[in-house]
Amino acid sequence: MSIIGIGIDIVEINRIKKVYNCFKNKFAERILSKLEFKKYLFLKNKIKFLTKIFSLKEACSKALGTGIRKKISFKNIEIYNNKLGKPKIRFLKNVLIFSKNMKVRKKYVSISYEKKYFCALVILEN
Repeated sequence: MSIIGIGIDIVEINRIKKVYNCFKNKFAERILSKLEFKKYLFLKNKIKFLTKIFSLKEACSKALGTGIRKKISFKNIEIYNNKLGKPKIRFLKNVLIFSKNMKVRKKYVSISYEKKYFCALVILEN
């Protein structure tokens, strides 16, 4: 196996807070998959959740080498947690097709945050 993509992203939490305060659920609907949105509706700390998801999806799009664009959308990259709480990535629709063409076999995710910033790293292997 070899690394075929690495992506990193850092987001200022206040930046997401400002966007959320302007657009509320419209922002969430734009970046979250259906499953993520269902989870989001019941969360107390929506800003932290949106910041984490945004950063992970940006890092993932960079690892894919595409960034977010027409066929590679936030909604088609899904973030979930395994039984131990480790973040994982699931590709949906067009992103799934694209990742199969790239022969992505494994996805590695690492996240970190502090008071003001959230950072995500994604590594893709074939």
